Amino acid sequence: MFELVVAGVILLAVGYWATMFAMGRRDDVLHGDFVQDEPEVESVLSMPSLPPTRQAAQPDRDSLQALLTAIKRDLKDVAQI
Repeated sequence: MFELVVAGVILLAVGYWATMFAMGRRDDVLHGDFVQDEPEVESVLSMPSLPPTRQAAQPDRDSLQALLTAIKRDLKDVAQI
């Protein structure tokens, strides 16, 4: 039983080592002491502004009336089926 506990601790240590190595914390892995991260530098540049978008063309009354007529005709055809 004691051997299983020792093997489990060793496997846990190897897993921790592999995880730290894969994450790029090689200093932690090689030397065993935690390295203090450098403070992140705030980006001076802000997000670039998007170019102004132009408004979509407004449909005229005749095209809207034609669309409404077509929809009514389609609904009438579906209701008859």
